[in-house]
Amino acid sequence: MDTHTLHPAEGETLVDTAYRGLRHDIIAGIRPPRERLRIERLKALYGIGPTPLREALQKLAQDGLVVTEGNRGFRVAPLDPAEFADLNTARTAIEKEALRLSIAHGGNDWEARVVAASYIMAKEDAALSAASGAVPDSWERANTEFHAALVAACGSRWLLRVRAGLHDHCARFRRASVYQRLGSRDLGAEHAAISRAALDRDAERVCDLVERHFALTAAILEEDAGEDRPAP
Repeated sequence: MDTHTLHPAEGETLVDTAYRGLRHDIIAGIRPPRERLRIERLKALYGIGPTPLREALQKLAQDGLVVTEGNRGFRVAPLDPAEFADLNTARTAIEKEALRLSIAHGGNDWEARVVAASYIMAKEDAALSAASGAVPDSWERANTEFHAALVAACGSRWLLRVRAGLHDHCARFRRASVYQRLGSRDLGAEHAAISRAALDRDAERVCDLVERHFALTAAILEEDAGEDRPAP
């Protein structure tokens, strides 16, 4: 199924609902890079009227997930490896500082959260290695929680806020990179090594492992960038 009719959550406007649904589908790759986002087609797919859809698309354009084409409407933004490299540079710097602080300040509750997140991550990585098709939402949720657990004790709300924004911007690129190398990259081993280093309180090792983990994702996307073709 291409997508599904959207229903507003409690307190949501139709613009919010359209924004939430389109954002999810763009990040998940259901709406692929460069796809033309025709209002009439989106109405049929999502069950939302043209005015909320246009406002949602304008918000997504401000987020960089959609590009406007003058009077010709909207397209899903392409996956630009240079943009991801820039995002990855910023994300890595923020992540490493948050990791150092979290390892220094984390107590038993932090360790318990890391252990729990690592367990779920290992199960999702194992399932992903045998999967075909798009990266499941369950893997993405586990990956988000795994990396969030590692930095949860950093003690800086601003670091975590900036980090969360960068994580969201990287999500679409990350999914594409993971999908392109399903079965050829041992994500389970990468995540397990990061978890062990964190629980051993080895800040420099965990920072090095996370930097390499992020860099490999970016390198895969850059290597396969030639496969990104305009959608009809």
